[in-house]
Amino acid sequence: MAWLEKYWRLALAIWIAFVFIQSLFFKFAGSPETEHIFGVIGAWLSMPWFAQYGAYLVGGTELIAALVLFTRCRPWGALVAAGIMTGAILFHLLTPLGVIMPAFDESGNIIGDDSGTLFIMACITWNAAVVLVVDDWLSMDSTLGKVFPKGVA
Repeated sequence: MAWLEKYWRLALAIWIAFVFIQSLFFKFAGSPETEHIFGVIGAWLSMPWFAQYGAYLVGGTELIAALVLFTRCRPWGALVAAGIMTGAILFHLLTPLGVIMPAFDESGNIIGDDSGTLFIMACITWNAAVVLVVDDWLSMDSTLGKVFPKGVA
């Protein structure tokens, strides 16, 4: 228990970085899952460029956030992660993308679905990022509070 009390922030940062970094292969390699997700969102937004380049933009931002999580600027990485995951959750809930994603084989054929795993991972990651942001915000020496001052009660 002492380990958890001392390293829980690091554990949350590792979780977020794991989720972001393991998804980079899919985003940067143009996997069928990535093409489906960003194609649906790009069509829904009427922004064809998002279907083509959105995965690179989001993946690059996720990579930067994952790296920043392991510096003393961790709260900023967590804030960026929370923003990315807010977008992911909203796109799942409010667009034709939906919560259940198709699963593809190596040839790009749909072979089933993910039972909502991608959405659940986004929700867990969002919670981890928000906990890190709130923890920093409530601390006496808040990194984020230096830029976004707390209101005086």
